[in-house]
Amino acid sequence: MNSNIHFFSQSNVIPSKTEPELLGIRGRQANEFAELTFPILPGFILDTEIASDIDPKGIKKDVSELLGKCAKLVGKKYGDSANPMLLKVVISSNLAITTYPTLHNFGLVKPTIDGFAKWVGADFAANEVLFLLNGMMAIEERIKELEGKTKEKNEIAEKIKLIKRMLGIKAPSNELHQKEEKPLPKKKSAREYMDEYAKYFPKGFFDDAESQLLITLGEISRMLKMDEQNDDDTAILIQPMVYGNYGKDSCSGYFFSRNVVTGEKKLQGNFYRGKFNEIGSEGHEINKIDQSHLKQLEKIAWTLEDKFKEIRQVRFTVENGKLWLIEQRLVDQKSTQSDLKLLLDLAKRKIVDKSYVVKAIDPLRLNEILHPVINMSSVKEFKSWKGGIAGAPGAAIGRVYFSTERLLEAKKISAQQGEDDRCILVANSSFAEDVKAIEVSTGVLTAEGGYSAHASVVARQYGKVSLVSPDLKIKGNKATLGEFGFSEGEYITVNVPFYGESTVYKGVAELIEPDPKSSGLLDFIDLSKSFLKSFHVRCNADTPKDADLALSFGADGVGLCRTEHMFFKQDRINVFRDMLLSDDKKERQKALDKLEVMQREDFYGIMKVMEGKEVTIRLLDSPLHEFMPHNNDELTAYIEHASKGKKTKPSKAEITARIDALHEFNPMLGHRGCRIAVSYPEIYAMQVKAIFEAAYKLRGEKIDVHPEIMVPIVMNFSELKLIAYGKKIEGKNYLGIVDIEEALRNELKVKELEYKIGTMIELPAAALGAGEIAKYGRFFSFGTNDLTQTTLGISRDDFAAFMPDYTLYDLIDGNPFSTLDKRVKELIALATARGHLTRPDLVCGLCGEHGANPANVRFCMEAGLNYVSCSPYSVPIALLAVAQAEIEKAEKKTA
Repeated sequence: MNSNIHFFSQSNVIPSKTEPELLGIRGRQANEFAELTFPILPGFILDTEIASDIDPKGIKKDVSELLGKCAKLVGKKYGDSANPMLLKVVISSNLAITTYPTLHNFGLVKPTIDGFAKWVGADFAANEVLFLLNGMMAIEERIKELEGKTKEKNEIAEKIKLIKRMLGIKAPSNELHQKEEKPLPKKKSAREYMDEYAKYFPKGFFDDAESQLLITLGEISRMLKMDEQNDDDTAILIQPMVYGNYGKDSCSGYFFSRNVVTGEKKLQGNFYRGKFNEIGSEGHEINKIDQSHLKQLEKIAWTLEDKFKEIRQVRFTVENGKLWLIEQRLVDQKSTQSDLKLLLDLAKRKIVDKSYVVKAIDPLRLNEILHPVINMSSVKEFKSWKGGIAGAPGAAIGRVYFSTERLLEAKKISAQQGEDDRCILVANSSFAEDVKAIEVSTGVLTAEGGYSAHASVVARQYGKVSLVSPDLKIKGNKATLGEFGFSEGEYITVNVPFYGESTVYKGVAELIEPDPKSSGLLDFIDLSKSFLKSFHVRCNADTPKDADLALSFGADGVGLCRTEHMFFKQDRINVFRDMLLSDDKKERQKALDKLEVMQREDFYGIMKVMEGKEVTIRLLDSPLHEFMPHNNDELTAYIEHASKGKKTKPSKAEITARIDALHEFNPMLGHRGCRIAVSYPEIYAMQVKAIFEAAYKLRGEKIDVHPEIMVPIVMNFSELKLIAYGKKIEGKNYLGIVDIEEALRNELKVKELEYKIGTMIELPAAALGAGEIAKYGRFFSFGTNDLTQTTLGISRDDFAAFMPDYTLYDLIDGNPFSTLDKRVKELIALATARGHLTRPDLVCGLCGEHGANPANVRFCMEAGLNYVSCSPYSVPIALLAVAQAEIEKAEKKTA
């Protein structure tokens, strides 16, 4: 036997000493099946050292002997006139992408065609001859091309097009519509096709099976020798063929090793009784196949999973009761959940270790498990529009409303009437007062901003879907996205995948809702957290519900509680407005007393949920004008509220004048954050008192609490010093946080509670002055949304308008509101270093939306920060990024 010809079967493996490259990619795959002792079709490989220099006469004896071996295993003989064994020939390159065709049905010659037709029918037999011609004509076309025989090459090319049309094979898109196609010729018999096309092949091609195979090998070898793309790295694989329509107990089919959507360890696929393949066939669920075959297929499936550590797709054929595997390959279209369930299963059975599982999932893929996804089969007939900027991933269904007021009213009425109350907010942009609408909606569609726009940030916080598109136009009760339109009150479905293009559909799609427990996500989170060391992940949470959700997702405390969001609740906003617009001290204090009770309940709930963990509460940050009515309906409603219990109804002009007095030209850099506290110390005093009232109450209930009070938007140490420790000046006594805590403690007659005062570093001036600021703050939290805006001079809400132009000319690397800009990184690293020089035990974290980006997480770890904080739905993503970085660090140490 020629040493360059290698036989394989279920019980014959090509020796490991054979260089794998000699077999080509397809040859190696076939041998892998053999190594697993699967019921594969036997075959042999002419390796790369002889494939392009074959002497058909020289290998005739070896080929005949190996075909005899195959015949014994398959139960059919090559060239037999009654029950012929047919062959496929695979040109097995070492290139992942190759243009060589797979060749089928060798052995279909004049002496065997009648015998084959008795098993499968005359029409099928004729069709198989066409498949044989389709492949071999492509070889002859390539040979003519390499020989420079253009006329003959073009003639064959036209014949190939005709054959493909007769087989129903679609032409490449660049060949369509070039000229009007002629009607297809009348179908012929198998023998007639052989006679018609015999002239394109060497003499004797259809005369006998042995000659046909040797001619084919000779032609392929001749082509490879002339073809420059070959480079002597291509082998030839020969295997018998089997048919699912060959005899009574026959079928064909395919299956996935487990469910590619849910990850359930159960075969998913179909089989087709008495059919060669699934085309035009009625499928049967794979688990209903004969039990003896099912057990074999399950063993094969799960052996493949253990070997490749991924879900595999397998094609098989049962011919006359005998099962044969045709091919197995990886699966491209599968859910993150299915991968997760597989990996957890492998780890449970000790096939892989925990670190393998954690490293195998891209952190950003977890978005898919955390949000609902659309069942794509339910939207096939829907009108749709594609495009936009993804603000928060997932799928949302609801009736659209163009204002917060109308959405809340519609939702209320639907709930009262027991109807579907799903709603989607559609607006040009969103403001603080729209938070309540986003919170109760399924999603939000806006025209202005981008990933870091207000609507997107709030949507991620509440686990809602957000899509931003400058194409959105709203006029009256109608909205359009290009040519796609919808009216207020109509249903739309918004699909924002993490990967790929977003789509808005008109109508109600079918949703697949996430289930963190059954999906394996919670187990995966526990696994990831086992690798965490000194660096942790906290959450942004403004309600006990948010905190509880984040805790279930693995959060180690709250890194940002935005107190301004608490004031936008329906029962609070007007009380807060009363406080701001009152010109009477008693009335203002009355409003503050009401708000204090509300805030105390908020802080109590959040700290109780986060028992034993730090809770960082940011004092009021938003500019005051954001709390004011923004349209005539809101203004009218507020005036009615303000008039209750009063003899004199305040005039619209009077209220409007007070609101106008709060107007600012650039509120982002205006009267906000700690600046409000300097002008209105009673607001922060109310909040601080509420925090400590809640904390001392919880301690009295034996609940361990760790409040951290964060002062926002400081630009120098003097601001933090004033707000933290107070100041006495002539005729004025400013009470600091420590003064308020001490007064309450003395009133309650209790021991001092451990707490921290810190600040948000969100201005370049604060980053540069971090060494001085650290004298008065025990922690820093980098607010990277504002730090990016103030460092680059770019508005996060307006950046999307010109980002495409900047990207076109490579003026900026990506979206700086998603991936930290290098200059922002430099400020964070500098501030951390300077802060630690002043206060070595300084705790530093990042609480902007950047905290969920894995690349940013790694930077934070390297820069010496202690944690990142992100929305509850982003916590698992950040946790996984931390775990992977810790594993990588450990592996480098041991390398």
